[in-house]
Amino acid sequence: MNQLPERDLPPGSHRLLKEHLMTEIRRAEQPARLGAKWLRPALAAAAVATAAAVTFVVLPSSGSGSGPGSGSGASAQQPAKTAVAVVLEDIALAAEDAGDSYGEIRDDQFVYIERKASYARFETGKKTQISPLRQSEMWTSVDGTRKGMIRQEGRQWATDPDGAPGEPGSELSGTYRNLSKLPTDADKMYAWLKKMGPKNSGQETSQAMFVLVGDLIRNALVPPEQGAAIFRAVARIPGVKVVENAVDAAGRRGVAITRDDPDNPTRDEWIFDVETHEYLGERTVATEDFSDIKQGQVIGNSAILDRAVVDRAGQRP
Repeated sequence: MNQLPERDLPPGSHRLLKEHLMTEIRRAEQPARLGAKWLRPALAAAAVATAAAVTFVVLPSSGSGSGPGSGSGASAQQPAKTAVAVVLEDIALAAEDAGDSYGEIRDDQFVYIERKASYARFETGKKTQISPLRQSEMWTSVDGTRKGMIRQEGRQWATDPDGAPGEPGSELSGTYRNLSKLPTDADKMYAWLKKMGPKNSGQETSQAMFVLVGDLIRNALVPPEQGAAIFRAVARIPGVKVVENAVDAAGRRGVAITRDDPDNPTRDEWIFDVETHEYLGERTVATEDFSDIKQGQVIGNSAILDRAVVDRAGQRP
């Protein structure tokens, strides 16, 4: 494994989470205008050790509305409540149907995710930096007890295991086995999100719940019954909206679930395939002008290219 120099780390990145590495790098780079609400507590105690191995900074693919994922013309729409519920029920049913896709999953295996992503890097007094999409691969231990791996552009480094059950942050671990312990009933899932969301985010309860769901589905493999319960619970979160024709970092169009951030001039959009309702990726869109960013501009974009279960870290499906 190549040990990567710490001096290349972006400011504030030592608080990042290993299972949400690329997204948390982006969150750490938000300017003061976006407020301190992004600085929510870590979900895992191993964050510092993991972040110390990171050299890359994930930057946005386009600031001007060109290139893959730049489809910033779509605006968040406030449909009838039933429309949001219908879309999320379709997504929940698709999550349930995905149950047989991976077969029996053993504790000694690893969840493999290949993705491409790009985000904005903000520095006070400097123009927002733009960079092409970067592709990466991540291996996460199914039960969280084994070291994982991240590989990007020919470089790779290990990630520490999750904390054991009962240790700080273990209840919010994104490992497959931990997620399998979450409620499968929508009412109980909603109650769990309402309880745990504020522990994950310093924002008001509804936004904290939405942020927590985004963290759980972004770089993890969610068991089918828990996935269905999550999306049915999201349908009950106040302020959730639907965006049509959202575009992920791979250029795929889909329907997005979003909620305007009450503390920051942005909204995160979870993008799903219109036909299969499979999760495609995520983008972050400016909801007003700030810094040198314009309203409607896509300042973060990602796409899941592959998701599988393999026998060892570093193995491709």
